[in-house]
Amino acid sequence: MDYPKLKSIIEGLLFLAGEEGLSVKQVAEITEQSTGLVEEALEDMKEEWARQERGLQIVQIAGSYKMATLAEHAPYFERLAYSPSRSSLSQAALETLSIVAYRQPITRVDIEEIRGVKSERAIHTLTTKGLIEEVGRAEAIGRPILYGTTKLFLDYFGLASIKDLPEPSQFEDAESLEEETQMLFDKLDGHQLTFDDVEN
Repeated sequence: MDYPKLKSIIEGLLFLAGEEGLSVKQVAEITEQSTGLVEEALEDMKEEWARQERGLQIVQIAGSYKMATLAEHAPYFERLAYSPSRSSLSQAALETLSIVAYRQPITRVDIEEIRGVKSERAIHTLTTKGLIEEVGRAEAIGRPILYGTTKLFLDYFGLASIKDLPEPSQFEDAESLEEETQMLFDKLDGHQLTFDDVEN
């Protein structure tokens, strides 16, 4: 495998890994390259992206490499988050929220297995709006992040604790997600959860 192709593959891997990131060892195993070569490629990419003033950067945190936005761009990201056209929760976000509410603590991978689709964007939306948060790390390979609901979630839904969620039936079938999501819809009493609601 030539060096430029390796860096291209690593970029794709980091994108798919999302906020959990990947260790040098993980990338080396996936690409079947030496850890030394992988680490060299990652460091080269970090320098190249910084030199090119790209909108993303590669950072190393707790032994893992991941993509991240630039801190100086934060005001623009806030405008996007608070944009009226993006103020309400999407169906994907509501589904993800219901999964976290009923199955917490839960990892992104487990959420995606239940939904059957990628959920990183929905998780980011819910985290940005303060409805879910990192509550720990799973005892599994890579120590994936565990998500749970926040006090803001309880406040908005008028719950004293997570135990006060509408009682689900014993979810054993494929319709369980729809039923859980519908319970959250019902709890909203017909009004739309918007960013303004969350902030106020």
